[in-house]
Amino acid sequence: MLVDERRQKILNITENRGYVSLQELVTEIDASESTIRRDLEQLDGSGQIRRTRGGASYIGESLMGFEDRSTQNMEAKRRIAKMTADLIEPGEGVILDGGTTTLEVARHLVNKSLMVVTNSLPIANLLASHSNIELILIGGYVYPKTGVSLGPVAVDALRSINVRRLVMSVGGITEKGLFNSNTLLVETEKQMMNSADEIIVVADHGKFGHSALAHLCPLDRMDLMIVDRDVPESWKSLVREQGVAVLEEE
Repeated sequence: MLVDERRQKILNITENRGYVSLQELVTEIDASESTIRRDLEQLDGSGQIRRTRGGASYIGESLMGFEDRSTQNMEAKRRIAKMTADLIEPGEGVILDGGTTTLEVARHLVNKSLMVVTNSLPIANLLASHSNIELILIGGYVYPKTGVSLGPVAVDALRSINVRRLVMSVGGITEKGLFNSNTLLVETEKQMMNSADEIIVVADHGKFGHSALAHLCPLDRMDLMIVDRDVPESWKSLVREQGVAVLEEE
């Protein structure tokens, strides 16, 4: 296999999974460990992946930066966030995953006495100074573009947690279900779902009709979806047909 062909294959594997170990690459590429290490160093130097201890994570264009996403449909996200925060009662435990909409939810929770579990550095930074919030920050590999902790460390930490609600955002919604930007993120969110009694998905109209790199779950895995007024009725009906409650702006 030519060098360029081998490195492209490594890049494709890393992009599809979000994270891949060195030993997995050695086996799948059928090359020596030293060769794979050199390839990873080159790909890291070109900014396409980030070397981690024992493997590599994808940081290419499949992950839109947090600052880029924060300007998209902002007013709709704020309205959705206010509706979501109003459902959460003082004393509850809630997981907030990383995302611009969930960050807006956190802004509306600062005056409530809650236990908040999050893998988002922006959310943790927002809530850390509020003494009424019992904050648990999930560790793991932090994606520089999104500021969220992902991977095996995050998944292991979430296994020991149980809360009443999970509030999460997604990268896309189609008839097949919910999608997000890479497999490493999806694996972390799946464990978040297992750690919560109720799953709430917050989604503005821009998420509907679009998939993303990794499938998260079918529509009926949600308990409640909170949407803005611009989501077409056909999409809301489809979600309700799956047994999911839909809360929308009046």
